[in-house]
Amino acid sequence: VSIADPGVYARSIVAAMRNSSYFEIVAETRSPSEARRLLQEGKVLFVLEVPVNFSRDLVRGATPDLLLEVDATDPASSGYALSAFNTIANTALRDDLKGALKNRAPGAKPFNAITHLLYNPESNTQYNIVPGLLAIILTMTMVLMTCLALTRERERGTYENLIAMPATPLEIMLGKIIPNIAVGAVQSAIILLLARFLFHVPMSGSLGLLGVALAIYVVANLAVGYVFSTVAQNQLQAMQMTTFFLLPAILLSGFAFPFMGMPVWAQWIGEMLPATHFLRIIRGILLKDNGLAECWPDMWPLLLFTFAMGTIALLRFRRTLD
Repeated sequence: VSIADPGVYARSIVAAMRNSSYFEIVAETRSPSEARRLLQEGKVLFVLEVPVNFSRDLVRGATPDLLLEVDATDPASSGYALSAFNTIANTALRDDLKGALKNRAPGAKPFNAITHLLYNPESNTQYNIVPGLLAIILTMTMVLMTCLALTRERERGTYENLIAMPATPLEIMLGKIIPNIAVGAVQSAIILLLARFLFHVPMSGSLGLLGVALAIYVVANLAVGYVFSTVAQNQLQAMQMTTFFLLPAILLSGFAFPFMGMPVWAQWIGEMLPATHFLRIIRGILLKDNGLAECWPDMWPLLLFTFAMGTIALLRFRRTLD
């Protein structure tokens, strides 16, 4: 909430939003630029701006404007909340319009609620879905390919030759992962080209930064698949583990459902998935022109997840057949 006029009427509107089931007041500031920065970084989905002299104009009988800026990168997450805000705008000040202002209570709204849809003003769903599909497709293919890496060796009887080689577990893991990085790069390039020229998804940000984020995300999923391959005894088990990892990535990352609309326990699980952070990064780069400063809060969890999965994979690697 950006309040340039912290009067009683502005506080009543904020209190009505807080009491609703659609809005949670995350921060209050008097700086519109600070509020816009929070919106661009994805820390908030809505910014309510109360202009200077809002209370004065209301008391004088004018109809002042109230601005609600919306992060429309995910149209589904904003639609119901906007309807709720319009309802709040009709009822928030009824108890405050007393005395000389009581004749305004039953009439038209005492202020104009203006809505600005940012980053996706036309609410095109493909701007949200197509980048999300890139994250889901990479998760499915990258995890599956490395998940079958060691299990295939066991089923074919070549695992004994592999562990007899003078290669270290790190070298074996890199040998299984690095070729698949090229596959992930080709998949990413194809999907991004289709997104740009077939679905007309805007690409406002740095493609170099997007490439770095893609590389980290691909390696993170390959590391997950390699961990699964050290646990599974056959390819069927490996495919089942891939499915159990893919489903939360679809349902809890913000791809299928608005992330902020999920229960708290589901959000905690979602924060541990690499797809959640990559979705925020790619949508921020393509639609918001985010730079490294805005992407870093989601970049470092990806790096930490990659390091953790790689460490677990190395510790799980067995030098024996039993």
